[in-house]
Amino acid sequence: MLIPSPPSTAAGKVCIMEGISDLRISGIDETRPPLIRKEPYINLYFTLSHKAPPGWCDDFNRLLAHRQYPIKVDPDEGLYVESWVRKPEEIAPLLEILKEAVQRCNNEYIARIQAASQAEAQRGSTPADEGPQGQLNRIIAGLNFDD
Repeated sequence: MLIPSPPSTAAGKVCIMEGISDLRISGIDETRPPLIRKEPYINLYFTLSHKAPPGWCDDFNRLLAHRQYPIKVDPDEGLYVESWVRKPEEIAPLLEILKEAVQRCNNEYIARIQAASQAEAQRGSTPADEGPQGQLNRIIAGLNFDD
């Protein structure tokens, strides 16, 4: 499921939040498996369950910027967490750190979207919300399409 940049509609924000809450590390990139080489490190490319929005990637990169080994998600791609370790024994602990970081970023991203939505709602009514168009908008918004 591809996640676009946060939309401006409330319904779109719910969709983004549901997609973000499902975001997780789903495995290792099969096209770039970890290999033992001459170099004293092992490159790791973890796959995300779906594309993360650029804002989420920026948050993730900022959260993990000062780790022992570099960890990053390319905001343009948003599908892989790139890192490296020196020894194979360090992979499992790194994965746990990454899973916690993904969950934390999910929660913070959702909270930021909700806060923006609440701030938008608290701005109150505008002249466009009054009169016949405002009344029509409220009626349309209140329609129940469930059976």
